[in-house]
Amino acid sequence: MSTFSVWWQNHRPSRRRFVQLYASVLYNAHLKGFAEGEIYTGKTKAVCVPGLNCYSCPGAVGACPLGALQNALASSANRPAFYVIGTLMLFGLLLGRVICGWLCPFGLIQELLHKLPTPKLKKSRLTRLLSYLKYLVLAFFVIAIPLWYAKDRIPFPAFCKFICPAGTLEGAVGLLSHPANADKLSMLGILFTRKFIILVAVLTACVFIYRSFCRFLCPLGAIYGLFARLALAGIRVDRSACTGCGACVRSCPMDVVRVGDHECIHCGHCISCCPEKAITLKAGKIVLMGNETGHVAGRNLVKN
Repeated sequence: MSTFSVWWQNHRPSRRRFVQLYASVLYNAHLKGFAEGEIYTGKTKAVCVPGLNCYSCPGAVGACPLGALQNALASSANRPAFYVIGTLMLFGLLLGRVICGWLCPFGLIQELLHKLPTPKLKKSRLTRLLSYLKYLVLAFFVIAIPLWYAKDRIPFPAFCKFICPAGTLEGAVGLLSHPANADKLSMLGILFTRKFIILVAVLTACVFIYRSFCRFLCPLGAIYGLFARLALAGIRVDRSACTGCGACVRSCPMDVVRVGDHECIHCGHCISCCPEKAITLKAGKIVLMGNETGHVAGRNLVKN
């Protein structure tokens, strides 16, 4: 076997990585937007994509579910938010946090940053406690503030406006980096400066902490986590084969208490770590990643 073949065998992207890349390309398939520095406003923008991808990204062909939810809640005095809530429920019931692990462009960015060779912060009781912070962000910035402004019929997507690092990176930076929008740089104020600082802090944290934004701040992950017990697709454990050794939880880079709980992003890393081959990734009864390949091909299937 040649040197290149050995290198490729050890470094080739996993199936999950390919799916993440495909999803990122599909979410941002309007290449003309990148070329012209303009936001796509076609009919597909009325449809939400499953993962966190900013509506204002020059290539975005769909709406961000969080932004759509906030706008719908802020407009609830005029019309109920049935469409967006129903869409999120559909995503949650079908895939849950599989979306986080496989179909989220910002999750992919975080994972690639974490690959940089630096000391890494291991998960602990503190990170487990901090993982509940995203539910507070969901309750306050995504739900409470937009509903408060709904009484005055004012759309106010507070999370997008004050926090969202994906929006800052994909939307603001994506647009402002194009020469055609150079005149807009003079319009930037303290709000953008604060969001840019948050973006830099989040991206820096991702270098040292695995998917730090997903674990501690992402309200979309918090929503999908509510469907952990109901989602059709996800990690499943064969209880008859499981010995309770805990290897899966110890090896998981997320703050899970058990495989498949609300913090699990169903990346499949635990499949190759299970000595009893008791873990599979399934969609209903269909095995997507099986225990029969857990030790043979698992390294390449679920490599982070």
